[in-house]
Amino acid sequence: MRILLTNDDGIEAEGLECLERIARTLSDDVWVCAPQTEQSGKGRGITLTEPLRVNRVSEKRFAVTGTPTDCVVLAVNDLMPERPDLVLSGVNRGHNVGEDCSYSGTVAGALQGMAFGIRSIALSQSLERFHDEVRAHWETAEAFAPAIISRLLAQTWQAGVVMNLNFPSLPPTLVKEVEVTRQGFRDIGEMHAVKRSDLRGRDYYWMSFRGTKHDHPPGTDLRAMDEGKISVTPLHIDLTHAPSLHDLRGVLGGAPPKTVLAV
Repeated sequence: MRILLTNDDGIEAEGLECLERIARTLSDDVWVCAPQTEQSGKGRGITLTEPLRVNRVSEKRFAVTGTPTDCVVLAVNDLMPERPDLVLSGVNRGHNVGEDCSYSGTVAGALQGMAFGIRSIALSQSLERFHDEVRAHWETAEAFAPAIISRLLAQTWQAGVVMNLNFPSLPPTLVKEVEVTRQGFRDIGEMHAVKRSDLRGRDYYWMSFRGTKHDHPPGTDLRAMDEGKISVTPLHIDLTHAPSLHDLRGVLGGAPPKTVLAV
């Protein structure tokens, strides 16, 4: 099995080293194509307004001046001699649950693999709190990911699905359960911008999260992290809200309307 690895924390990230160790328990044909610098929060962004540069670090290892999506596109179309059988993206420093999935570069790397028709998995390691001094329990992802991945690969996946794995912020000995979950949603008010001033008195902003504690619904990826479980969530990219289709078809369809309704 040929495996392609990518991430959004960059080519030098500890999580990528962890992912390489995980991948090598599954295959000895492992390729790496990751961003030159951190691309967290870039989602499915692609680089259109400037050229991409590729640095060949070693025979099967490349650093790209772009996003995780750029990396997967280049690896599959140009850098690898044959298409990979599996794309693994991560291991991200910090979990990707709830609405994180919509702007996560880690999840985006897996989604691009899926777009190529390649089975793809995103992996993230939760943190007690997101701060540089906090070390992730990489040993937890490394301990459990190989067996979970092997079981996922033994199943038949529906088209358009990627698997999103999140490991709790606990050492392996304290992790007792895996749960198949659905994507949850946080209070959108948790995201905010912190306003500061530079030395010339000019305002600038840092995007941040308040990290407010909530009682997340059972069965969600958010609740699994709260309860110290490994979360496995099948994701897909179809953003259509199916229940609204019926409602809208009752008022729109056929010839375009010409009268403006009072609102």
